[in-house]
Amino acid sequence: MTARPSPQPRFAPQNVFPHVCARLTLSPPPDWRGVQSAAAGVKSAGFRPAAVLIGLAAYASEVQVLLTQRTAVLKDHSGQIAFPGGKIERGDQSPAAAALREAQEEIGLDPSCAELLGYLDPYRTGTGYCVIPVVASLATPIILNVNTSEVDEVFEVPFAFLMDAANHELHHKEFSGKLRRFHAISYGTRYIWGVTADILRNLYERLYC
Repeated sequence: MTARPSPQPRFAPQNVFPHVCARLTLSPPPDWRGVQSAAAGVKSAGFRPAAVLIGLAAYASEVQVLLTQRTAVLKDHSGQIAFPGGKIERGDQSPAAAALREAQEEIGLDPSCAELLGYLDPYRTGTGYCVIPVVASLATPIILNVNTSEVDEVFEVPFAFLMDAANHELHHKEFSGKLRRFHAISYGTRYIWGVTADILRNLYERLYC
């Protein structure tokens, strides 16, 4: 088996986490209260609030990003690669709490193994969601209990690979009569595209541009 090359110094775990903390904020987006109201049934600007977890697994020699392959039977984004996450509910105390609750429901991730690093800017989807990305470090080894009705598989991709702009593709495609712009990232047989790839691109631009 060919050994995986060592990550660049800036992508070594001891450098990644301080850098992420320096570039992100621990405070939720300014409109968090409005989003919370939307969760109670009052839609904010027509978008439904949601939160996703960008989980950075802290291994000794590198950082990996936790991703899921959604089942083909789900109503939204079926069969796609996604971050754990979902709708913000009335009882959630913060977007981070919502993302961790959803991650526990979907893949059995223990919230106590996650440490909040910061929030990325909200991302509004073409399907009407305002998604708040929550970036957190995950203690390893990670023990999961996957809900197979929602998730087919959980896997990891090197953070260094995802944060390399050379691996980002920009596409234009017509959806429902509208020309849309979206990013895609190919990793082996995995094809990450749409909302997930766009959020990863946003993370790259916040951290390394």
